[in-house]
Amino acid sequence: MSVNMENFQRFAEAVKQLGSEAPACKLTDEECLAAVKETFARRLTPAMAVQLESCVHCGQCAEACHYYVETGDPKYTPIRKLDLLKRFYRREMSPLRWLHRLYTRDITLDDLSQWQELVFDSCTECARCSMVCPMGINIAEMVLVNRQALAAAHLIPPELRTMAQEQADNASLFGVGSEQFTQMVKQLEAQGLEVHLDREQADILLLTSVVDILLFNDVLAASVKLLNLLEKSWTFSSEGFEAANFGFLSGVESVQKAATERVIRAARACGAKVVIVPECGHAYPSLRWEAANLEGEPLPFEVLAISEFLGRELKVGNLKLKKIGRQKKVSFHDPCKVSRHSGADRDPRELLRALDVDFREPESGGIMNWCCGGGAGVFLINRAADLRQAAFRRKMKQFDATGADSVVLSCGSCRLNFMVGAQRANWDKGIESLVELVAANVVEKSPPADRGSAIQTNGDPS
Repeated sequence: MSVNMENFQRFAEAVKQLGSEAPACKLTDEECLAAVKETFARRLTPAMAVQLESCVHCGQCAEACHYYVETGDPKYTPIRKLDLLKRFYRREMSPLRWLHRLYTRDITLDDLSQWQELVFDSCTECARCSMVCPMGINIAEMVLVNRQALAAAHLIPPELRTMAQEQADNASLFGVGSEQFTQMVKQLEAQGLEVHLDREQADILLLTSVVDILLFNDVLAASVKLLNLLEKSWTFSSEGFEAANFGFLSGVESVQKAATERVIRAARACGAKVVIVPECGHAYPSLRWEAANLEGEPLPFEVLAISEFLGRELKVGNLKLKKIGRQKKVSFHDPCKVSRHSGADRDPRELLRALDVDFREPESGGIMNWCCGGGAGVFLINRAADLRQAAFRRKMKQFDATGADSVVLSCGSCRLNFMVGAQRANWDKGIESLVELVAANVVEKSPPADRGSAIQTNGDPS
């Protein structure tokens, strides 16, 4: 489970340069404000309006937020991040808007600049605040609306603007497009793996992500190995292989839709019944929950995180694992978008228990897990580095308390954030991939008997 640290350092340096490559905003001040208001008007639903009026100012969302808890700064209170949307609703859409306009000030450009930090740098949309809200306010959902509004005004962090633009223009990320992916497939084949690419018919479409291609090649190899051992009908698509969706992360709706449609077209082309999302937290909800809304109809396939898929195979007895032993002390970090947003927190634990390791559940694990601080694209925002590290301190405290020697993860973005955070803090815990751990300890099926022995067993008619 080693990572080429030279590649990792190169990747970290590339991230530092992202902001300088961002396209400039070409909108006037008036156009920026108009774009924000148009997006608010289009995306604000009656249910959201009710929620905006429902806050009782209890403060529970603040105590659930990793950024607020670690800094103590009231500006990071989650519900406060919805103030712009609430002001717009009261002035422009509420039944008493004529009255609210008398004392509710209009949105300004200074507000937009301030809120960029609040809805991008200091919110991973982890939804822990939404889980504890006694009024059921879905803060994370409405933070996304704020991101979409700022994206329409070209006012998103430059790093995310660069990535979204690259995915829009070239269908690539960090320079990794179809050609680079095909080269990676050849490298996997050179390792002796049987890799299926662009099969005309397959039950499963397997996706990957740019971080696996650039950094975590072993995760990619492990996924291929497991699907082959399980004797599944599967394929990669050279046109729809990328699970990461920077339109979803940044709020650029056109990019989100285009990236989603590439995957849907690839799945339809091979008749896939299941699309497996790799170890990528945000990619899971962007395809499983958001894609059908973008398409306006149900998806013709099931979407599974790879941890879910392996959990199912374990449950029905297809996947058998060796027992590592209790000398290996591990804990598990839940990707917020997979566990909390989607409730898929049991499968990773069942896989670890099947490995018979000494599994140590962290306090507030599962759906109430603390975010690592780098989700929703925050791990790429350079100016958020210190704030991100403050949030990561909570993760270190959480896992130090378990006494585990290593932390197992099932999200590449989380893994990157853990690696950077651990490096800055000189943290000594191991950082492991769930898929790699499973693949390294799978019970491989015995090869079929050769033809000669089969003939002898059945009797030789001659």
